[in-house]
Amino acid sequence: MTATYLKEACIETVDEALSVIANGANRVEFCSRLELDGLTPDIEEVKKLMQQTDIPIMVMIRPRGGNFEYNSDEVEQMKQEILEFKAIGIQGVVFGVLEGQCINEELTRALAQLASPLEVCFHKAIDDVEDPITATKTLSQIPEITRILTSGQKKTAWEGRATLMQMKDAAGEHLSIMPAGKVTSENIGKLHELLNAKEYHGRNIVIK
Repeated sequence: MTATYLKEACIETVDEALSVIANGANRVEFCSRLELDGLTPDIEEVKKLMQQTDIPIMVMIRPRGGNFEYNSDEVEQMKQEILEFKAIGIQGVVFGVLEGQCINEELTRALAQLASPLEVCFHKAIDDVEDPITATKTLSQIPEITRILTSGQKKTAWEGRATLMQMKDAAGEHLSIMPAGKVTSENIGKLHELLNAKEYHGRNIVIK
């Protein structure tokens, strides 16, 4: 199988971004506070990176760590951040909102429409839902959603491979399932042989 897939690197700083780009990353997801699984980064840092590379930049939109149910103030913060990043011309935004153990479809749709025409990735919040296949089908009905970042509800993409394959089938042609969870430069080939995904995500997806 030909290895034709995109490698998205998760990064926290401009220097880290430039390093992974030099080593073969095709796109970056810019976050802050990765010890909290990623929060919204400083817009000035994103601007600095944009001045130094033309590589596509996805930006995390997440106001705090913890769960993925947000109050009205947090939702307004997310909306404002989407508009601010949209205004500077990034590739897209990454967010995930739940209601209990289900996708918060109404809020997801609203945020995705606000972000349009940017790319929109629904992140690993989907790994906290009760039924990831139903959740995938729900997201597939929101045309502005571009991809889903998921480890198939396991700690690693390899452990979650069976669910990832089911999600890929449920997503249809419009929606990309992007495997994550300890995807590295060493195991991405093996994963791709099995999953044949269009894109993969990882902190160490390229050799640094």
